[in-house]
Amino acid sequence: MKLRFLLPVLALLSAVVVTPAAAAEADPVTTADACYTWGRTLSEGASGEDVRQLQIRVAGYPGYGGVLGLDGQFGPATKAAVTRFQQAYGLGADGIAGSATFSKIYALQDNDCTPVNFSYDELNNCNSDWSGGNVSAATARANALVSMWKLQAMRHAMGDRPIDVNGGFRSVSCNNAVGGAAGSRHLYGDAVDLGAGAQGFCALAKQARNHGFNEILGPGYTGHNDHVHVAHKSSRFWSAPSCGI
Repeated sequence: MKLRFLLPVLALLSAVVVTPAAAAEADPVTTADACYTWGRTLSEGASGEDVRQLQIRVAGYPGYGGVLGLDGQFGPATKAAVTRFQQAYGLGADGIAGSATFSKIYALQDNDCTPVNFSYDELNNCNSDWSGGNVSAATARANALVSMWKLQAMRHAMGDRPIDVNGGFRSVSCNNAVGGAAGSRHLYGDAVDLGAGAQGFCALAKQARNHGFNEILGPGYTGHNDHVHVAHKSSRFWSAPSCGI
């Protein structure tokens, strides 16, 4: 009688044993990262600050004309962005952020959470504290961080060749000094002006359409023949007539 009772119990326990492989996938942490460390695998349906931090890093992979929301909700758009990120770096492209995905992100970010090829200094030639714009200093700085991750994705898509940054955030006084528009996105910290560099203005303007920039202004648009302006705004406005945009 005892044996007949123990057999089904043992069978039940064996069904719920977690294999080493499953345990590793459930806990994606390999080493702690000085910027931000993810402590769990993230997939569709997850929510929280760790999802929002992931969204910032994959904001440059929304697909042509798309903009990824940074709302901390892992929905279909986030899954698609994670999948594109994985494809871009030759990872298993399943849209689930586990150890391999986070390891690649750790390799791409510096200790201050900026991507390795861009810095806060590049995106602020105005002042040292990000104050005086149309949003708080903290918001302007946070917006600049998102723009940098979009530029990192764009840089990788263009063969990992450098992208020249000519300017970013402006306070109201800095914006007035250069004759900027009263409603310029530079006042919000999410606008970046790009030099031609090795790629050329038109290649930059065209590529930017794939990386989450709702505002793209370039050659042929008034005042933009000597740079490409990329930014985030609530609605799309792309204009670089000399480049066919």
